[in-house]
Amino acid sequence: QAQLVESGGGLVQPGGSLTLSCAASGLTLDNYGVGWFRQAPGKEREGVSCISGMIGNTKYADSVKGRFTISRDKSKNMVYLQMNSLQPDDTAIYYCASERPPLQLGVCHQIASAYSFWGQGTQVTTSS
Repeated sequence: QAQLVESGGGLVQPGGSLTLSCAASGLTLDNYGVGWFRQAPGKEREGVSCISGMIGNTKYADSVKGRFTISRDKSKNMVYLQMNSLQPDDTAIYYCASERPPLQLGVCHQIASAYSFWGQGTQVTTSS
C-alpha cells in the first residue's frame, strides 16, 4: 500500500524559512509527478508546486515563485519543498501527493484531481 508522509511544518515568523519533506513507501516517487498543495481554513486546496517524474521539470504557483523550491532526492525516495520569505498568507496545511499514472515525461499538474495518493498533511503557520 502506497503511503506518503509529510514532515517539517511548524511555526515561523514572517520572513522565515521552512523545508517540508515528503517521504514515500510502497511507490518510487521518481516514477510519478509529485505535487505540493496547501489548504488554508475556509479556502480551497491550492496547488503550490509540482515536479515531473524522472525528468524533474518543475512548476510553481505565481504566489510562491521565487520563494519556494521543489526538489527530489531519488536515493532517499523523498521530495522536498524549501520555503523562504514566508508570509502570513502562506499559513495552511501542506500536503504532498503523487500523480495518477501513466507518467507523462516532463509534465506535472497543479490540480488536485490529477493526484491519487496523498499524505496526511503538515501544518505551516507564519505569524509574529
